[in-house]
Parts: sequence; C-alpha cells; structure tokens
Amino acid sequence: MLQTQQGAAVLVSKLLKTPPLKALTLFKSSIEQGFHQTHQSFSIILDGLLSSNSISVAQSLILQLVSGRITSPHFTVPSLLQYLTHSCFLNSTPLYEIVINAHLQSQLIEQGLIFFNEMIDKGLVPSSNTFNSILSSVIKNGSFEKAWLIFEDSMGKEFLDMYSFGIVIKGCCEFGDLNGAFEALAKLKQMGWRPNVVIYTTIIDGCFKYGDAGRAKELFSTMSVEGIIPNQYTYSVLLNGFFRQGLKTDGFELYEKMKLDGVFPDIYTYNSLINVYCSNGEISKAFELFDEMRHNGVVYNVVTYNTLIRGLCQEKRVLEAEKLVDQMKLAGLHPNLITYNTLIDGCCSAGKLEKGLTLFNQIKSYGLTPTSITYNTLIAGFSRAGNLSKVVDFVREMEERGIFPSKVTYTILIDAFARSNDMEKALEVFSRMHKAGLTVDLCTYGALIHGWCSQGNMKEASKLFLSMSEYHLQPNDVIYNTMIFGYCKESSSYRALKLLKEMVESGMIPNGASYCLTIEVLCGDGKWKEAEVLVSGMMKFGLKPSISSCDLIQKAKNVTT
Repeated sequence: MLQTQQGAAVLVSKLLKTPPLKALTLFKSSIEQGFHQTHQSFSIILDGLLSSNSISVAQSLILQLVSGRITSPHFTVPSLLQYLTHSCFLNSTPLYEIVINAHLQSQLIEQGLIFFNEMIDKGLVPSSNTFNSILSSVIKNGSFEKAWLIFEDSMGKEFLDMYSFGIVIKGCCEFGDLNGAFEALAKLKQMGWRPNVVIYTTIIDGCFKYGDAGRAKELFSTMSVEGIIPNQYTYSVLLNGFFRQGLKTDGFELYEKMKLDGVFPDIYTYNSLINVYCSNGEISKAFELFDEMRHNGVVYNVVTYNTLIRGLCQEKRVLEAEKLVDQMKLAGLHPNLITYNTLIDGCCSAGKLEKGLTLFNQIKSYGLTPTSITYNTLIAGFSRAGNLSKVVDFVREMEERGIFPSKVTYTILIDAFARSNDMEKALEVFSRMHKAGLTVDLCTYGALIHGWCSQGNMKEASKLFLSMSEYHLQPNDVIYNTMIFGYCKESSSYRALKLLKEMVESGMIPNGASYCLTIEVLCGDGKWKEAEVLVSGMMKFGLKPSISSCDLIQKAKNVTT
C-alpha cells in the first residue's frame, strides 16, 4: 500500500481501538502489504501487548526488530528502542526486559548490557531471570571477569538469587578460578543463605578438574555437617574425580558409603567403576559389577560393553570379547567404531592379524568409516609381525581415503623400519614427518635411536641424542638406557658411565640392565673401583646386582692386584 500521513494516522487509530492480539494481526498484515511502521505504531502495539501481559509475543516482535526482520525508513533500531524506552505510557520494566533478552538471544551481549545498565540507572528492578540471563550470556561470551564485576556490583540487590550464585560458581570452575568459586560460596553464606547440593557439586567438580582432591573432600565433609544430602550426581562426580587422580581407595570407599546412604549407583557410576577394574586388570571384579547392574535394573549402554571388551582384549581374551559383542547386539545395542577398534587392537596384540583384517572389512560393510586410530592399530600390528608390505598398503589406503598419517602413524612406521634394520627408510619417513609439519616427540626419537644402537652405529645415535635439545626435548629413561646399551655393545665404558651418571643427576633411575652392562664393560677395562661405586648406586635404588656382575668385579680386582 502507498503510505501517506493520512494512512499512518488511520493505522494508528485502528491499533488504538483494537484488542492487542487482533491489533497485532493488523500490524503484521500492514507490514506484509508494504506499510512502513513508525515510532508511534510500534509503540502502540507494544504497549497493548505488555498491558495484556502478552510478554512472549512482545518479545518475539522486539526480536524481529533487533535481528533486522522488521525494517522501516522512518526509524533505525537504536532510534526506535530509544523512543520506546523513553515513552512514558509504556510499562518500563517489562519493556526493558524484553529488549535486553532480545539482544541476548541475538548474541548482541554488549548492547544488552547497555540497556541493563540504563534500566538500573533509572531505578528499575530487573527480574532474577533477566539478571541471570545477563550473567550466563556474558560468561558464555568468554568475558568472565566482566561477569564477576556485574555479580559483585549486584551484591545485596533483590534480583540476586541462588541461581545467580550457581551461574557464577560454575563460571569460576570453567575458567579455572577455583578461589573465586570459594569466594562466591563464602558471599552466599554471608547473606545468610544455605548453599544447595548443585552448588556444592559444581565446586567439587571444579576442584577435581584442577587437581585439588583435598578441597573436594573437605567440601563433601562440609555438606554432611550442614545437613545437605548428596545426590547421585554428587557421588558420580566424586567417584570419577578420585579415579582420575588415581585415588582408588577413596573411590571404592565412597562407593560403599554411597550404597549405605541409600543412593543407588547409576549407569555413569557403574561405568566408572568397571573402567577402573578393567584398567587394573581385575576383569572378574568388573564382571561382578556387570551382574550387579542387571540385578539392580540398571540398563547397560555401549560404553559399558566397550569398557569390558577393552578389559578382555587387554588380557588377550579376544574370543570372549567377540562373544560380548554378540551379547551386545542381542541387547539391541549397536557396536560402534570404538567397539571395533578395540577388538582389532585386541586381535593384533594377540597376533591374530587375519581376524583383525576380517573385523576391519566388517567395519566398512557396516557403513562405519575407519579412522586414523583404526589404521594405526593395524599398522602397529602388522609392523610387529614384520609384514612391512601390508603396512605400506594400509598407509596408501589411508591416504586415498583422505586420512592424513598422524604423528603416531609416522612413529609406528619409523619404529617398524628401524627394527627391520632399514634405517634409510626410517629416516625417509622421519623426513616426511617434518615436511608434513608434525612435531617429533620422545617416542619418535626413541625409535630412531634404538635403530642406530641396534646396528652399532653410535655416531648417528649420538647425533640424534644431542639434536633432541633443538626441539626442546629432554631424553627420558628409555632413551638413556638405549644409549647406554649401545655404548656397552661397543665396549665404550667412559661414554656409558657418563650417561649413567647424567641419568642419576637428572633424577632418573637407570634400569638393572644398564647397571650390569656398564659394570661389565668397566671390568673389561680394569676399572673395578668405578664398577664397585655403581654397585653401591644400584643398591641405593633398591636394585640387586647380579651374581655375574659381582664375579666380574672380583676377577677384575684379581687381575690388577
């Protein structure tokens, strides 16, 4: 419709006389017909909606305006919002709230904050929901420090509630400010409020996330003192936290307390416990829990089965693992890629390479896509078996599928070629790894150094050993022991002893073989005194020198006296 001043006046007149929801229909219809709204028409429709408590409808209208779905040559979004928020006949608090929430929903956090501050300056009181939406949005936007300042400025205000504290405490834990979480907890208590189980559980989770099991335990004890009953999720957080930090005794004691308190373990608690038993090689105990789950009516999920399958495969009980996969299918669960990768790894570790290949082909026939983990598992298995031609085939297939070899892939290949005494190929792969922009690590260096040491080429091994510092890598005990073995093979007692001392000075403990081999070459050079010092060093670390080492020292003494 061709808009004129008269047309605008007619629309405004109709809007004023029509009930709010019917007026909205008229308003929308006029937009569809090409009518450009004015400050006044928008103001009338919003006032009607707010007065009739149609908040969600009014919110939707403002959201359309803020997101640019409603436009007009007669106003800009800022000018219209300025007009609306300064219109004396509009109900100001609900208007500000829908304007703020529309900006938050449109991810326009800063603009939402401007209207929030304007609202506070006018002495208007936002609802707790609006304030909490501000806090959540600012934190999700990554501006935690700003959220903390808003929170602190709101202390003692009537719109601050328990949920506000929960949002800030969760933010503290997510952004690594554990002290801030405890400070917020203290503020909550200073206000005479009693923290709920959610707030305590959030901080406990944060404590474990940043490795502070001690404070987590203290908080759990405080809950008991304050009469706050932990729920199932609290126990799950504590159990997972204890197990992740290796505090297994604490974890199992808590599990018993949980049952005594009448809190039944859920699927997540059971999966966590089963995982610990499987990692410890206590597969029978894991299956006892598996049976307990059924008895208590807790339904297994894919994670439960995958964890048990991994436990069986670690013990090379591949046939039992396969039966468990069949049981999983009968229970109506679909094995996923993790299931098959675990089985393939189990087969390869047990030397059942053909079975591993069959499973690999099944993956593809089931419509699952093999990942770098799948290929790396097969490459490692066939490498150990010395089948390098098959290894090369897997790498080629991997690349054809658009899966780029990872650092793990390259390290497995380097180790395979080094163990087959093809150092030329190993170095070629090492070079390709560099060109691919991948960072070498201790495992990569360890594989190459082991290759040179096995061939007796200590000159090249030493070059690699010394070049590690260029990549800011410090040799670990495995690399030191490998180098000592290499020097002992070529009867270089001076270099072997030097590295042995270097290890001890760096806080590492050489293994028994390094000590015994070095003692042997020292005795061969008539250096029995140095050999005796090594025996004393061994015993200090709780290592027992072999009878042959003691005999060699005695023989060296006899020769020189």
